[in-house]
Amino acid sequence: MFICGENNPMQRKSAYFMFLAVLAMLVIGIVMLFSTSAFARDAHGDVYFFVKRQAVWLGIGLTVCIAATLLDYHFWQQTWWIWFLLALGALALCFVPHLGMRINGSRRWVGVGPFTFQPSEIAKIAAVFFLAWWFARFEQRTGNIIYSFAIPLAIIAVLLSLIITEVDLGTTALIGATAFVLMFVAGTNAILLGTLSAGALGGLIFVATCLPERMSRLLAFMHPENYKEDAGLQQMQALIAWGSGGMEGLGLGNGRQKMLYLPYAHTDFIFP
Repeated sequence: MFICGENNPMQRKSAYFMFLAVLAMLVIGIVMLFSTSAFARDAHGDVYFFVKRQAVWLGIGLTVCIAATLLDYHFWQQTWWIWFLLALGALALCFVPHLGMRINGSRRWVGVGPFTFQPSEIAKIAAVFFLAWWFARFEQRTGNIIYSFAIPLAIIAVLLSLIITEVDLGTTALIGATAFVLMFVAGTNAILLGTLSAGALGGLIFVATCLPERMSRLLAFMHPENYKEDAGLQQMQALIAWGSGGMEGLGLGNGRQKMLYLPYAHTDFIFP
């Protein structure tokens, strides 16, 4: 099933272990979502709304995962450009009226009927596929600054420019960091990568300081008690949830902050 393990027992064992670990996290996630989604009755008329939606996507994800493992990995290498164009098109939809959804100051979601998705998730896959193909294709030119640094960086920058325009700094940083690791492993000059990282970090900080919503979230993260009525509400309620349950918690389904105290109980702070 897992291509990397056909000829190597150790690789086969590690691949199955990784799959089981991911499966375990998915199951735990469903259980935690069930525990915290009682408020969905008020927002969506169904206490199991988020659980059902997650279960549907879980089924789709597992189907795609199994199908992907049955394909020769060269298929993904050869079709990188399809994923790249798909990512560009999906990211562009974020800026189309009535399709792109503005949530909490960011246009990172696309809504089609009852379904919503985040195009930057496709961009993550596209970036990895492209860089893997590029450095495999030009493996003998890793010492050339044009082939090992300038061209791949310019192409990845096209994706990042669309994502940062959505005002999604987190995903921008994540894809940038992934690209950094892949370029480093491929043999790109470490000094160039270090300079790039310093510049990118400075750029992200500059952009964050220029956006009032992002700056307020950063300050609220550092001093939630000073912003407990607005930007720091989520953090403060999460701290209260953590304090009331401690390390062991109040028991599955017994948490109190999910009862409309914690605005987004089913996302970042699902465990407290």
